[in-house]
Amino acid sequence: MKLETPDKIRKLQRALYSRAKREPTFRFYALYDKTYRKDILAHAYAQCRANRGAAGPDGESFEDIERSGVEVMLTQLAEQLKDKTYRPGPVRRVYIPKSDGGERPLGIPNIADRVVQMAVKLVLEPIFEADFDPSSYGFRPERGAHQALVETRACMQEGMVWVIDADVSKYFDTIPHDRLMKVVATRIVDSSMLALVKLFLTAPVIDEGAGGGPRRPKAGVPQGGVISPLLANIYLHLLDRSFRKHVERGDWKGCLIRYADDFVILSYQEPGRQLSWLRAFMTRLGLELHPTKTKVVDTREEGFDFLGYRMSRYEGEVQLDMSCRSRRNIHLRLRGFTRLLFLGIDDVVERLNRYIRGARGYYCLSPWWSLRRMDSMTAMRMARWWAKKHSMKQPAWSLMSGNNLQKRHGLVTWAGRPPWDRQLAWAHE
Repeated sequence: MKLETPDKIRKLQRALYSRAKREPTFRFYALYDKTYRKDILAHAYAQCRANRGAAGPDGESFEDIERSGVEVMLTQLAEQLKDKTYRPGPVRRVYIPKSDGGERPLGIPNIADRVVQMAVKLVLEPIFEADFDPSSYGFRPERGAHQALVETRACMQEGMVWVIDADVSKYFDTIPHDRLMKVVATRIVDSSMLALVKLFLTAPVIDEGAGGGPRRPKAGVPQGGVISPLLANIYLHLLDRSFRKHVERGDWKGCLIRYADDFVILSYQEPGRQLSWLRAFMTRLGLELHPTKTKVVDTREEGFDFLGYRMSRYEGEVQLDMSCRSRRNIHLRLRGFTRLLFLGIDDVVERLNRYIRGARGYYCLSPWWSLRRMDSMTAMRMARWWAKKHSMKQPAWSLMSGNNLQKRHGLVTWAGRPPWDRQLAWAHE
């Protein structure tokens, strides 16, 4: 959920952005006092509340805070920040399953710490936004995955037939703290603000998978932390900047398109030099490319996956469709919804609709016929669910006929035409 930024905060952000854009080498000072401004902390809390999320290691939920009084917590945080006695609590690390069978670590800070991180983000983000590359799309205001995909398609249409499909091994867990802080310090000279950012990085972690007590991390930013995406972008901006300098010098022709730690490099010629440079540069950053997942693709011969889509050429045109992995993930989610035999059909449809609306909004770049396959898959799952619920030997084919699910029960369709952006209309031609 997106909240309207109060005018006073927006004015501050515009001033910071304008100064940073106007003076690329300027280092900002006197920022720390902005973090404990009453209006910034209040807006930071509202943003965190809109993002929802579970309670942190202290067990305090948003409901608990609001029963005690939000103003009480914000006043306490303001005093601690002003007196420089604020110390973030531990981060609870949990593991969520990935589609490839692995697990992704997720760090969950206390809500009070999320509020402070959001306050810092509100102040720092405009400064670094002035520096970020136009082809960086992840976790940035007014940018998203669809724009990255549209630019990738445009580059391929221009004749960039070679692609380095890159994968950074455990990026969020391996960012070196000392090098990251040096990059932050190229723009921020306020020692109190730098110290606060360092506190976030070194907050103790309670790892539910490893057991034992809290441990202070030596590297990485916790996925799940409010400020982590900004810090991750700040560090990989070094990659964007270096690549663009090579292009501007004429060392090679191509484009690097990045969404957080997921990026591709497109080139007119086989990108041997670019791949060698990439490996060496990532080593300099203290990072590592995945040895098997990073590969060079000739798109005239095969496609590649990027941001959940399969990008390939067919009769000279670049086509996008949901990747096989995305399709498997959708199938698993549909199976999960249609195993709930204790629910009535309207309840199942309501849960399916919430999921389909969100997934359809993301995969709307897929061709119409591909989305129709998702409609067939959904109807099939519902027919099997009805049969199991009523102990029938065969799926309830009548449920699928004549769009009964849509007409009688209100099931939304994958292939419907919601009012998505006109710039994406080519996906449905």
